[in-house]
Amino acid sequence: MEQVQTQMDELRRKIEYHSNRYYNMDDPEITDYEYDMLMQQLKKLEKEHPEFVTPDSPTQKVGGTAKRTAGVLVRHNVPMLSLQDVFSKEEVYAFVEEMQQQLEHPEFVVEYKIDGLSMALRYEDGTLKLAVTRGDGIIQGEDVTANAKVIHDVKKKMKDPLPYIEIRGEVYMKNADFEKVNETQEMLGKKTFANPRNCAAGTLRQLDSSITKQRNLSMFIFNVQEVRGRVFKTHVEGYEYLKKQGVPVINDYRVCHTADEVWDAICKIGENRGNLAYDIDGAVVKINSIADREILGGDIQSTTLGDRIQIPTGGEGNKTSGYRTFRWKNRKNYTDSDF
Repeated sequence: MEQVQTQMDELRRKIEYHSNRYYNMDDPEITDYEYDMLMQQLKKLEKEHPEFVTPDSPTQKVGGTAKRTAGVLVRHNVPMLSLQDVFSKEEVYAFVEEMQQQLEHPEFVVEYKIDGLSMALRYEDGTLKLAVTRGDGIIQGEDVTANAKVIHDVKKKMKDPLPYIEIRGEVYMKNADFEKVNETQEMLGKKTFANPRNCAAGTLRQLDSSITKQRNLSMFIFNVQEVRGRVFKTHVEGYEYLKKQGVPVINDYRVCHTADEVWDAICKIGENRGNLAYDIDGAVVKINSIADREILGGDIQSTTLGDRIQIPTGGEGNKTSGYRTFRWKNRKNYTDSDF
């Protein structure tokens, strides 16, 4: 038993180290998939030996810590939590079956998981008032409003204003823009970025918003976090409202009703991965009905509505009850034989 506890302590140490490199330093040393495998090992051991679970274990946390260097810390009105990963077709079907047992005729929305970093936007009477990063995901994040306002995809005003709406999305960098940034870095004799995700994270946290503007960040919205003055009955209904405001939402989402339809949508995302102008690291499956999300609830690492499943489309991952994500291990087109 002492050997098991030692193994668990070593896994926690490794995960904490790599989590800090990823979330707070924007300079990871291992792939998302390798990180996920460490986390899965620890989860398995903790499930087998619950007496060794500690309150500060990485399995009990969300992610990074909020950094002060890029701005003022802001409290989250709605937690910006991570998702539950699955790694096989069987797990996808099990999730759909579980939801069908708990809910009456649930609808599922399958969409791209953009490889970037989360940011929430708060609008009051249709005007953008605050932009905040995920930070620690539960309590607080960084105020990056000045930088958000120079991102072309971020709307400063809504066409049909509501008293209040908070939306969450992914800030990312298109591959062509990433190459231009690294070319500039090389010409200036500065360190180049390892990948578009790290470049986007460092750019959003810049103290000088003119640098953020030069680097041409992009953003897709993937959720309505909170709204007053209007009721959205479904996830897609929220998307339709946002599209009318000119807000870019996740492209090519698909509404599904069966496990076969969900799996087919995931496979099509994998097939299209190489045709996109930006990186994705998975597919996300969400419950469409807001009422169903409220029935599902959530745990400490869930969204408050606990509604989606992130399916790794290449070997990388996160956590939320009722959600799962699926990521690919490499850039080849995805097929069943990859599992």
